[in-house]
Amino acid sequence: MKRELFLNGKIYTGELPFQEAFVVEDGRFLYVGSRDGALSLETEESRRIDLGGNFVCPGFNDSHMHLLNYGYTLTMVDLKRHTSSLKEIKDTLSAALRERKENGKTEGWLKGRGWNQDSFSDEKRFPTRFDLDEVSTETPICITRACGHCCVVNSKALELMGCSRKAPGFAKGSVDTDEEGTPNGIFREDAMNLVYENMPKPTKAELKEMLLAAMKKLNACGITSCQTDDFTAFEIPYEEVLTAYQELKEEKRLTVRIYEQAQLKDLEELQKFLGEGRNTGVGDELLKIGPLKIVADGSLGSRTAYLSRAYADAPGMRGIALVSPKELNERIGYANAHGMQAAVHTIGDGILDWVLSAYEKAWKEFPGRDHRHGLIHCQITRPEQLRKISRLGLTVYAQPIFLDSDIRIVKERVGEELSESSYAFHTLKDLGVHVSSGTDCPVESPAVLPCIQCAVTRCSLNGEYGPYLPKEGMTVEEALRSYTEEGAYASFEEKEKGRIQEGMLADFVLLSKDPFEVSPEKLGEISVLSTYLSGRQVFGKPY
Repeated sequence: MKRELFLNGKIYTGELPFQEAFVVEDGRFLYVGSRDGALSLETEESRRIDLGGNFVCPGFNDSHMHLLNYGYTLTMVDLKRHTSSLKEIKDTLSAALRERKENGKTEGWLKGRGWNQDSFSDEKRFPTRFDLDEVSTETPICITRACGHCCVVNSKALELMGCSRKAPGFAKGSVDTDEEGTPNGIFREDAMNLVYENMPKPTKAELKEMLLAAMKKLNACGITSCQTDDFTAFEIPYEEVLTAYQELKEEKRLTVRIYEQAQLKDLEELQKFLGEGRNTGVGDELLKIGPLKIVADGSLGSRTAYLSRAYADAPGMRGIALVSPKELNERIGYANAHGMQAAVHTIGDGILDWVLSAYEKAWKEFPGRDHRHGLIHCQITRPEQLRKISRLGLTVYAQPIFLDSDIRIVKERVGEELSESSYAFHTLKDLGVHVSSGTDCPVESPAVLPCIQCAVTRCSLNGEYGPYLPKEGMTVEEALRSYTEEGAYASFEEKEKGRIQEGMLADFVLLSKDPFEVSPEKLGEISVLSTYLSGRQVFGKPY
């Protein structure tokens, strides 16, 4: 790649003070510093690029999301923007169905995602089959909650699934029923697989198109790296997902660096995966195998996160543990023994007890390793658990954007005592824990700046709720680092990316305003001007 001189910028390298120029060659930073220093490296073939005085920082790294599922969601009806009421959801679905018919598509499922009953202004309850039957009794309909931990189908879908009259049993999920045992259309956790098994499977070409569409959206958010859980987006073998990624890489169409959080269904599949030579770090700077991903419980919004006590607003309910202590010990222990990193979805404090015990057992077996095992979400916590996380050397993959919705319900859901020590990102940092940030997209939008705003303000984006535990807020610099170098640390790549530094990969983003100068409640309004991967522009107007 031709040597390029980027001049006249306000460059945040990963630390203060700002620099004003850098030079990129062969996809890496050759020089970072002053304008004069950059110009001293100019050649006859090199090119100058004026940064226009704009703020520049390292490319963003979303440390936990679902890229393939996001691409799939982009093909669905967007209910996240239409979730103010049950009526609005039904109206939106009806309009989408009419549009499909006008375009000549009369068959197939109507799918939507993004609803949240806590945002409904008419009735704060889950939709049911009867609500969706008002949209259609002829077209099968499935709408997935924003969290992705439950879905609702109509009567036509239940008919296709063969469970209109009686609900099957699930050890790690549930099908909601009426008093007579008839399904009402609500499927939670593992029971959702029954719905998805009855939907058409995507072709390889469709998988690639979904990934391309999702990466384009991420680039527009300034994201150059993502740590993504893709293997369970569809009921297909994980090899098909990896093949789609590999082909995109060979075709030079990957515009986001991929660190695959490999969700494998059981110990046997983990053994097969490792036996094939697929382990943490295998791959290259564009496509790499990451940790074993385990989903241990559900979500707070659907009351399936597993608590140590009953939900404050639902006596008798503690949530759903999706794995047993024995399964956690086996899978984490096997991964750890074979040098594979692990990252476990833990939202409730009850499941966190089990996960910490499994990590402690594995740590005692191999105490000297730099395993960088982690906790994804780590939302509802008790003080002694935070100290144990630090002692075990675990990393935390946080989603500060969850505060936008969760601060409205957390105290009501889990009670005052638990709410006073939860979403404790600053306490974790003070304890020496590496905390990276992400969005869990498509649970939330992949937009980075709104997430940074929530991390700093601890308020909802509209300012109507919060601040919730303001002492747990990050500084702007801490929030930026959590989206750059901390993400790189979580994937063992802190010497390769996450900073604008000589020798590192030239991934960077230009923003419309300086986050250090914008008032905290306006951080989310900052826009991305352009995004570069290895010095190549992947978003924005060409220079």
